[in-house]
Amino acid sequence: MSILSILLFVGIITLTLAITYFSSKKTKSTSDFYTAGGGLTATQNGLAIAGDFMSAASFLGITGAISLIGFDGFYMSIGNLLGFLFLLYLVAEPMRNLGKYTLADMITARFKSNKVRGTAAASTLVISIFYMIAQLVGGGALISLMLGIDYWLAVVIVGILMTVYVIFGGMTATSWVQITKAVLLLGGSLVLTFLVFAKFDFSIIKMFQQIKSASPFGDGLANPGNKYSNGLDMISLNMALVLGVAGLPHLLIRFFTVKDAATARKSVYYSTWFIGAFFLMVVFLGFGATVFVGWDNIMAANPAGNMAAPMLALSMGGDFLFAFISAVAFATILAVVSALVLTSASAFAHDIYGQIIKKGKITEKQQMKVARISSIVVAIASILLALVAKNLNVAFLSVLALGIAASANLPVMLCTIYWKRFNSTGAVTGMLVGLISSVVLVLLSPNVWNPEAGKAILTGDPLFPLTNPTIFTVPLGFIGAYLGTVLSARKKANTGYFEEVLFKTNTGFGISAPEKH
Repeated sequence: MSILSILLFVGIITLTLAITYFSSKKTKSTSDFYTAGGGLTATQNGLAIAGDFMSAASFLGITGAISLIGFDGFYMSIGNLLGFLFLLYLVAEPMRNLGKYTLADMITARFKSNKVRGTAAASTLVISIFYMIAQLVGGGALISLMLGIDYWLAVVIVGILMTVYVIFGGMTATSWVQITKAVLLLGGSLVLTFLVFAKFDFSIIKMFQQIKSASPFGDGLANPGNKYSNGLDMISLNMALVLGVAGLPHLLIRFFTVKDAATARKSVYYSTWFIGAFFLMVVFLGFGATVFVGWDNIMAANPAGNMAAPMLALSMGGDFLFAFISAVAFATILAVVSALVLTSASAFAHDIYGQIIKKGKITEKQQMKVARISSIVVAIASILLALVAKNLNVAFLSVLALGIAASANLPVMLCTIYWKRFNSTGAVTGMLVGLISSVVLVLLSPNVWNPEAGKAILTGDPLFPLTNPTIFTVPLGFIGAYLGTVLSARKKANTGYFEEVLFKTNTGFGISAPEKH
């Protein structure tokens, strides 16, 4: 650990804390806290969305996965990118036109039901915590390597910082930290990609020739099947990646930070270009790490491959580039976990406490106080879970969160917008079936159970054969929504205000206006 590394880490922390300080002066209302007053431009929000998605899972996890298992790691990037097209065409505009602060607001725009709101809030909390674990695992491994401290202490440091950002700066601070880190990450990745490509004499053919002799897979590193030899598992993984993006709560609430649906669509357009360029660079970084760092060295540093990118920076640019890339990765983790903490706190403070427990009779001061307390509780829970998941690949952990989002949220969102007969019982049933089936099958899968000690969280034979259950749980989410609707129809269950929702979805009439600062 060099003095330069320490200075860059301190510089990143100082910059983000300065952003939080200035943002705290603008955070005076619940609208400021939850949505930054709705005043971000399309470019700003596009960068923030890209910042949300270019996480530790993307930078550290996917780079590591490509370096160790080759083409199967590439699935994680291409699937995510395709997911943004789904987000653009089916979700972005309805979400902005129907919602206010949270995912539950969007669904209850049709169903004025506390059961629906509570279920949506619970789904948001579970998905956000799963995704947050991925970021904390990556952050803990990175800081542990950089500072030479214990993993648990590194996770606690990240947890404390992310909580500070949310408590004092809200969405304004989170957004600008995201924008700053997105610019730094894109710039750092571009420099590192150029150096790697130069080592291959700017020849893709030469790159593929060299990776053949750089890993135990030999010629097979560039072919699919190194991890996902089961066809169903591979399809399931890609379903989670493509469909899960449209159900991630911390991405969906970003559409409330702009003034209207047109700006929301433009945000997705810009973010798709930013993320596409980033994922293209990650391919070169992953294969570059295999060749220039060494497959065995990557495994020795972290069995999940999470340290491949920083180690590649060290081999390409020495201590300075290593310190810079590590500091940027650290900023990436801080920004994403802050957004996840904010999303979780919003779900509890606004939906559960403000709308269900207090029945909407709550002052802005009370709601912000509860949101800040919720942030601390969520952070503590995530830290404890991250300590258990130390040896899991962070990209894999984020894919699990995507699978749950695709199964629990997406079916209900689409039915809310497009199915006239859909009712509140179907909404609750669809979310619960998608959520519970996803979590249960993950807990029974090879990711949690392995006959060999130390290979997974628990020792034993898995009861569910696939590493990703999305291929089963997404259909179960839709089936739950359908059966819940059909079987409760005779009881005159609440079908909601479909005509009003359809009108608002397509016109944006009556949506909440952003606050100007």
